[in-house]
Amino acid sequence: MRASRLLSLLLLLQNRGRMTAQELADELEVSVRTVYRDVESLGASGVPVYADRGPAGGYQLLDGYRTRLTGLTGDEAGTLFLAGVPGPAAELGLGSVLAAAELKLRASLPGELADRADRVRERFHLDAPGWFRSDEPTPHLATVADAVWRARKIEVRYRRWKAPREVARTLSPLGVVLKAGRWYLVAAFRERITAYRVVNVLDATLLDEPAERPAGFDLAAFWQEWTEQYERGVYTARATVRMTTEALNRMAYVFPPEMSRTARACAGPVGDDGWLTTTVPIESVRHGHIELLKLGAEAEVLDPPELRECFAETARGLGRTYLAADSTKPGPSGPGLRVDRSSDQ
Repeated sequence: MRASRLLSLLLLLQNRGRMTAQELADELEVSVRTVYRDVESLGASGVPVYADRGPAGGYQLLDGYRTRLTGLTGDEAGTLFLAGVPGPAAELGLGSVLAAAELKLRASLPGELADRADRVRERFHLDAPGWFRSDEPTPHLATVADAVWRARKIEVRYRRWKAPREVARTLSPLGVVLKAGRWYLVAAFRERITAYRVVNVLDATLLDEPAERPAGFDLAAFWQEWTEQYERGVYTARATVRMTTEALNRMAYVFPPEMSRTARACAGPVGDDGWLTTTVPIESVRHGHIELLKLGAEAEVLDPPELRECFAETARGLGRTYLAADSTKPGPSGPGLRVDRSSDQ
């Protein structure tokens, strides 16, 4: 452990130049006193590190000194694919390992390539989660990822959408997927392989039992097929909706992709009034009611009747709330009286 820290300290000085003891301590997540001891150990081993005194001082290597002791450990090499997503790497408990791997990789590059890598880091950034979404609490993500990595079964208590809401499962984990800032566990339960939202894992225990992995299982291919099937299976009903062209265009920004894509593909000709009729996939009457309310008065549900009645009742309720409130507002003619502003002619 200490040897790895000494190497990290050496590589930090090699890559960044002069650094203060406090800066080194923050990077290595140790105390300043530990940094002092580590610098002394490097000097005693022949590394030309020296200190500049004063407010602008710090530690640095003798000009031109470079080490080639940059071999990656197995864990570090395994985290390189996460180099572009340091946030998710930290969620998996691999943040410090990834930082060490990147440091070693940077130190092994010749000057020109190292400078290019630095420019890429400065100019490109990946932000995986979607807009207006906060981080999900996933306290069992590290346990899930450990089970995947070690190919061991895991016993979970899981909350699902249908009754019974909480179920116990003994799963054979096959992989983890980060989709739009949401973590999923792909696992086999009995004869079925499916995906589980990690945020819905209420408890997880790693078992001392090997997980069976199907021969030739391809995580990326499975995930693509599963997501396509999931999107098709969610929208089990259809609504016929009359809407304005503006409402149809707005759907791409406020509706799930499958709903807006289908509505655009099924859109009929635009009438002289700027309205058209299209088909919108919905999960249920309740779901369609909630989603299509986003279009306000620029959409009219024609079918199914149950959904149209929901909107009619909503309109009646809004009328009772807003029109009644307007009619009782105090005005120039006194409380509770309506003012007739029409012409006398």
